[in-house]
Amino acid sequence: QLQLVESGGGLVQPGGSLRLLCVPSGFNLHHFAIGWFPQVPGKEREGVSCITPLSHGTRYADSVKGRFTISRDNTKQTVYLQMNSLKPEDSAVYYCAAILQAGAWCGLLPTQYPRWGQGTQVTVAS
Repeated sequence: QLQLVESGGGLVQPGGSLRLLCVPSGFNLHHFAIGWFPQVPGKEREGVSCITPLSHGTRYADSVKGRFTISRDNTKQTVYLQMNSLKPEDSAVYYCAAILQAGAWCGLLPTQYPRWGQGTQVTVAS
C-alpha cells in the first residue's frame, strides 16, 4: 500500500521547537513534491510549506515564514519540517502529502495532493 508516515509531533512550550518527519511507504519519494498541512478540528487543512522533488523550490505560508524550514534528504527518503518559535496557534494535526511532479514549483492547496499520511499531533502549550 502506498502511503506516507509522519512522526516527530508532540507537546512543546511556546517558543520551543519540533522537527517533523515524512517518510514514504511503498514508493520512492524522489519524484514527488511534498507539502505540510496542519489541520485543527472544525477547520480545513491549510498548506504551510512545500518542497519540490530536487529541493529547487520551497514555499511557505506567511504565518510560518522565518520560523519553519522545510528540507529533504532523498537518500534517506525523508522530508523534514523544522518548526521553531512555536506558538499556541501552531497546534494542529500536521499531515504531509505528496504529488508526482517535476519542476521548481510546488503548491500549497490540499486539493493538489493525492497522497496523504495519517498525521502527527503538535501541541504548543505552557
